[in-house]
Amino acid sequence: MVSKMPKITSGNKNGPPILRSLSARLSKRLSAWQTIVMTLLWLYISRNFAKIVGLESPEPLANLYTRSYFRATWVTTALDAGFWTAMKIRKKWLRDLGSMVFTIYYLIAAEQADEKVRKVRGLLTVDHLRVSWQKSTTPYLSFITRVLRPKLTRYPPRAIRIPRPASSSYRDPVNAWLYFDGPLSALKNHTKVVLDIPGGGFVAMTPRHHEDKLLGWAGKLELPVLSLDYRKAPQYPYPYALNEVYDVYRTLVVSHGRCIGLSGATMPRIVITGDSAGGNIATGTVLMILQSTSNGTQRYPDQEILPPPEGLILIYPGLDMNIGNWMSDEQMALIQDRRTRKRNRNILRRKSEDYYKLTPDTPHPSDDEDKTLSPTVAPIDTSIVTTADKSTTPLKPPTDAELDLVSATPNNNLANQTTTLASSKPRLLKTRLAMSSMISYFNDRILTPEMMRAMIILYVGPHARPDFSTDYLLSPLLAPEALLAKFPKTCFLTGERDPLVDDTVIFAGRLRQAKHNLFVQRKELGLLKSKDAFDEREHVEVTLIPGISHGFLQFVSVFPEGWNHIFRVARWIEGIFDDNEARANTSEGMGERTVGDPHQQRHHRRVPTESSGDEDRPLEMSSFSQGRTQDADGGARGEQYFSPRRRRPPTPALKRGGRRKGVNGHTKETSMVSLASEEDLLGRRMKGLAGGLMGMGNDGTETP
Repeated sequence: MVSKMPKITSGNKNGPPILRSLSARLSKRLSAWQTIVMTLLWLYISRNFAKIVGLESPEPLANLYTRSYFRATWVTTALDAGFWTAMKIRKKWLRDLGSMVFTIYYLIAAEQADEKVRKVRGLLTVDHLRVSWQKSTTPYLSFITRVLRPKLTRYPPRAIRIPRPASSSYRDPVNAWLYFDGPLSALKNHTKVVLDIPGGGFVAMTPRHHEDKLLGWAGKLELPVLSLDYRKAPQYPYPYALNEVYDVYRTLVVSHGRCIGLSGATMPRIVITGDSAGGNIATGTVLMILQSTSNGTQRYPDQEILPPPEGLILIYPGLDMNIGNWMSDEQMALIQDRRTRKRNRNILRRKSEDYYKLTPDTPHPSDDEDKTLSPTVAPIDTSIVTTADKSTTPLKPPTDAELDLVSATPNNNLANQTTTLASSKPRLLKTRLAMSSMISYFNDRILTPEMMRAMIILYVGPHARPDFSTDYLLSPLLAPEALLAKFPKTCFLTGERDPLVDDTVIFAGRLRQAKHNLFVQRKELGLLKSKDAFDEREHVEVTLIPGISHGFLQFVSVFPEGWNHIFRVARWIEGIFDDNEARANTSEGMGERTVGDPHQQRHHRRVPTESSGDEDRPLEMSSFSQGRTQDADGGARGEQYFSPRRRRPPTPALKRGGRRKGVNGHTKETSMVSLASEEDLLGRRMKGLAGGLMGMGNDGTETP
């Protein structure tokens, strides 16, 4: 072809004779502009003929996302394809320039971008993940982001290093970035801190890649926001990053915030936030803190017990490392709870569609019928068949053999008869409303199963063999209820089409259930008034955003709606601080004494109560009095209190019917038995109930 170029240039400029004749005829009817338009139109029709006539295969993502979010994913897909195409260029300046050039090409050729991303995700490496997720700090893209970002703060972020606690197993400090809209000298006037653990699949991203939300929070709240640059896998596998965050929290508490510039006069009030993989680490950190306070145990020897944070905010967190295809009955019962069914209705509808899309001609229950599938009680008893197990197929009358089996039941009551009869029936395979969100949204444009598999493998490491069914620091979704009941207020923000949305709704349901069970227990013990009602919003708050998926706070430059959610989280943080402060002020108004920071203390106020009837004498608890009391030797001693910030020494039993004299000459009736906490009260009640059955006397000795 190249050898014939001279003949083409030297021949007739109007082409061969046949084309000259055709051109002469067409030029009389069509202008040059009409010819160009018709040529381009013909090319478009020829390439998109199947789409025009309706023969093309359906687009699975056409109705999955909102229009604005799908547009944002179109841009992010082109960026990923462009940066992955140029990642092998050795010279950095040429690689940065080539990344933007290729991105512009893939913005136009969207199908080629999808194909490029699909092929790369099939053979992912840690380098691919880091190039994709850390591209926002490249020179050209960073400049575009700064231009599109509104002015939020006057001061840039500061790089700092947080020392490890003295008893830590590690000695190297933790790198962090402090976002604060003010001079460093103004930090001494603050007692509130936002501790952020940024996401990045455990393998990539620093606080500088999350600056949109961090700058937004710092400017909106006018508080110091400390974001940790914890070390990433695979160089530092699990649980290194988790220990880093725990050590930073301990250093903040022990130093009273002096490690970041606070005055240190009072204990800092901390709210922990985390997104994606950072949400996993944040939740694990709270579990470690609560675990250190359980039964008086400590994470490090010779250390004070850590107070829990004021609140926890999780943004599209990944809380389950054991990726499965199907959901258990207990998990579905949490999602179908009647109190949260309205919020979870889109998730339930999507799970129903997973089955009915495969059989579009099969009749299926209406929305009204779906509403009857909700459990009617808050506590979930796994020994009882949940309403999700009910079938729409009419039940046949029992056979004679089944009736004989029921009549042979030892405890022939209605409940046992029903259970026996149900167990004799074959159990149907429950496929409806049972598929996990990771499988439902496996073709997500942001987070795919291949990426999740790569992140988990890299985070766990090649040598660790964790138990994915019991390690709740790796999978916080498995945390025991005893620890969940002690959680601070937790807020969740997740997209409804996120592959990790099940982690949010299940963990929120478990928190709600644990808090409700604790509320009922305290009410039965007489520690709460009978008219008190359980308020879910005091413990758990969940926001599911329809039509969007994962990582929407990472690309607010092309998804402007993300700013609304950034400021929503800022309002949550502000509300948590305000609510806890108002609660502390109310406690002070009731005459309760605080130690240290008055806004952070939580008290156990003793009220008169009675033990069970099996005990010989009633268990009396003295009312709380003002002022200070004196020991028998005349030494002053403060009132007894319960605070999570300090371990209260065990209170010795007082003499029955004794009196104590205060400094003002007032006397106070002492309790017949002084108990350290409500757990002791529950233990004594159970001992009184079981003592007679076990043949034990009042003094603890067995009777003959």
